[in-house]
Amino acid sequence: MSAFSATDAAFEGFRLTRERPRTVLVWATLCFLVSICSAIYLTTVGREASALLEAGPADTPDAAALGEMLAVLFPMMIMGLLFQCLMAAAVYRVTLRPEDRGFAYLKFSMDEVRLILLSLVYFVLVLGALIGAVLAAGIVAGLVMLLAGQGAGALMGVVIEFFILGVLFYTAVRLSLAPAITFAEHRLAIFDSWRLTKGQFWKLAGAYVLAICGIIAMSLLVLVIFAAAVAIAKGGDLQAAGRMFSPDSTSVQSYFTLTTVLYLLVSGWLTAIYYAVVIAPAAVAYRGLTKAADA
Repeated sequence: MSAFSATDAAFEGFRLTRERPRTVLVWATLCFLVSICSAIYLTTVGREASALLEAGPADTPDAAALGEMLAVLFPMMIMGLLFQCLMAAAVYRVTLRPEDRGFAYLKFSMDEVRLILLSLVYFVLVLGALIGAVLAAGIVAGLVMLLAGQGAGALMGVVIEFFILGVLFYTAVRLSLAPAITFAEHRLAIFDSWRLTKGQFWKLAGAYVLAICGIIAMSLLVLVIFAAAVAIAKGGDLQAAGRMFSPDSTSVQSYFTLTTVLYLLVSGWLTAIYYAVVIAPAAVAYRGLTKAADA
């Protein structure tokens, strides 16, 4: 008997949003408020950082400017991490502990703290793995270039790059249940997912791909309809509708036009659904695999 269904896991987030519209409304409101705060921060304190982010390849900043940009954006990065863990815990709470309601399943407890710590640990591990992989790839490609010529070295570099990407994807899928385990078992579970997901790679990968494709298709449809409605309201001006995706960030007043605020409302609703759709598959997989292991 299958431990869990890949299709059920993939569409669990959509089911949750359909069955709990009030919860999703609260999540969407929170996402909208976070977007408002981020926009205010970027149009005031982080205006120069925004300009560097929007710079093209020819305007690549130097090390000093890059460091300044990271310093300005650091508070937003920290708040982004906190918000992501808050939303992840809410989705896990709905799926794994539905009786623990809180306020629309939103809390800030040790569950969220453990998810934050897990994210930081994985960030350090991924950074170290990437640095090691790049160094190893450079050494191997350099040796091949010396022995077989520049063309062979370049080809080997491409092969190694794809190999590294494949290994990273496989490892990410095998370790993808770590947040769900950490939340459900009230402990920091860094590598426990590797044992639990043995023989489940393709089902998990399929569930994640289906979920991501579903939310992308839904988001594109909603945004196309919204852009068309804005264009019609502005007398068929497609350029005016397109400007809502890149508003004027020179000041707070110029940024928050009526169209931009409406766009942020729609975006907040889509972001809330995105969190549910992307995070729920891991919770369903964990629940099914642990029940199968217990049986």
